[in-house]
Amino acid sequence: MSEKSSNIYGWRIILIVIIAIAILFGISFLPLNEYSGGVVKDFNLLSDILPDGNIDEELVDSVGESIAHSDVEPELLKAMVQEEKREIDTTQVAYDNTPVIAIQPATDGELVIIEDYTESGAGLAKLRKSLSSEAHSRIAVIGDSYIEGDIFTQNLREMLQSEYGGAGVGYVNMHSEFPGFRRSILQGGSGWKEYSVKNKHNKDYITLTQHYYVPKQKATSTYKGANKIKHTDSWDKSQFIFISPNNTEILTRTTDEWVSHAVTGSTELQAIEYDGVTSRFEVCTSDPSVIGIGVWLTDSAGVSLDCMSSRGFSGLTLSAVAPDITDQLSKYIDYDLIILEFGINAMSPRQKNFNAYAGKMIDVVNHLRVCYPETDILLMGIGDRGERRNGEVHSVISAPYLVDAQRDVARKSKCLFWDTRLAMGGEDAVVEWSRKGDINKDYIHMSHKGGERLAKLFFDAIQQNLNK
Repeated sequence: MSEKSSNIYGWRIILIVIIAIAILFGISFLPLNEYSGGVVKDFNLLSDILPDGNIDEELVDSVGESIAHSDVEPELLKAMVQEEKREIDTTQVAYDNTPVIAIQPATDGELVIIEDYTESGAGLAKLRKSLSSEAHSRIAVIGDSYIEGDIFTQNLREMLQSEYGGAGVGYVNMHSEFPGFRRSILQGGSGWKEYSVKNKHNKDYITLTQHYYVPKQKATSTYKGANKIKHTDSWDKSQFIFISPNNTEILTRTTDEWVSHAVTGSTELQAIEYDGVTSRFEVCTSDPSVIGIGVWLTDSAGVSLDCMSSRGFSGLTLSAVAPDITDQLSKYIDYDLIILEFGINAMSPRQKNFNAYAGKMIDVVNHLRVCYPETDILLMGIGDRGERRNGEVHSVISAPYLVDAQRDVARKSKCLFWDTRLAMGGEDAVVEWSRKGDINKDYIHMSHKGGERLAKLFFDAIQQNLNK
């Protein structure tokens, strides 16, 4: 290669590098989180060398640099600042830091049992009554990415339906960015715009799912039974629940023929229902005024269990659930038990004080009682979470402190509590679970195999409570 050719080649390499850096710099200014509905986090090329412009100095001073710049939910960071001010201002009532006093032991032999802090001490009273009457029993598991893809919940559902009857996966959203990740239903479709409580939304449409969907063009949703998990290949009741302010037409089908439904406009929730055994359900609409709440695929008897996961949520946004719409939804979908699985997005690895989070979660539980006054509420503690320290994997330092705070939430809000981390094995359980492939290499999220293992531990705790 001549010297001239070599110089031209060198300049081309430099030009390519400059263009690449310019593209990355441009991406830094795009609101990727907003555009993707939270699927893709915002990217900043200079994030490691520049302070985060969205974090103010007061927040850093109050909660510390590492926490303020972590993945902790912004709403929680604000609550932590408020908690700090409350502790300094003696004229305000501080969070009640009295120690946790368990009403009953957390274990029965090797079984980690459900701790009962309810006023009646009756445990899973409503679920027990529903199961004993052979009525349709409904459970909602609301959580974060720990249960995304129906991990854990698919196996818990399978065990409950094997014991008490029922079929179908329950709630499914109108659209999934990663439909193949979930093994309990084959989901497809397109044309929906997702709204959630964490982005621009109409507060009147927020249910326990914390998401709703609006057609941005011809919108379709398709659901087909799966055979990797028992009782999910078919079901006998299909429901599409929505709001349609205007008269419109919505199509559904369970065979090769579409069925047209003439919908009368209303601000109230409505449902299109199909009764009959099927392994397929589809929805189609082109009306941009339709608000899709979700689809429920269940049996008319036995147990149904809804998985409602929201990546990046800490649970605090459940305070935004609208009581009016939950009251309307209860006409179609009511619950005997609500299980709250949160905590991953409420902690940073070195954090020890979770007073702010605990105080807010007490408000959440009390708010859910307003929305579902007759429903049992159970709070799951976080599972063990790991990190590498000095070349070895160990539990994060903050894990036991958050579990204590979550137990305190249950005690002070008088609900049920299950110590997930203790059931996994307690301190450094993440090491054994990771070695067996039950936790992914992020040392946080369970594999499908790990979800099945945890589901069996929780199922045994539910059975013990129901049968005592």
